[in-house]
Amino acid sequence: MTALSIILAETASLAVGPMGAALGAGLAAIGAGIGIGRIGASAMEAIARQPEAVGDIRSNMIVSAALIEGVAFFAVIICALVVFL
Repeated sequence: MTALSIILAETASLAVGPMGAALGAGLAAIGAGIGIGRIGASAMEAIARQPEAVGDIRSNMIVSAALIEGVAFFAVIICALVVFL
């Protein structure tokens, strides 16, 4: 192998980590948005079917959305650590 091909291989391998981390952060954000949107839609359907259970449905929706948001935040932080460390 020539010196140029070794340098190109080193440079290419260095760029893969941050690119993968950026892709992972984007997928985590998109997945969280889709998940929270589905939770909201399901909660609205459940409230329309049973209006007297609005308090229980709302509290369960908020807890579920917070858990999904926490997992997405964790994934974004891990991806940021990959980029900067």
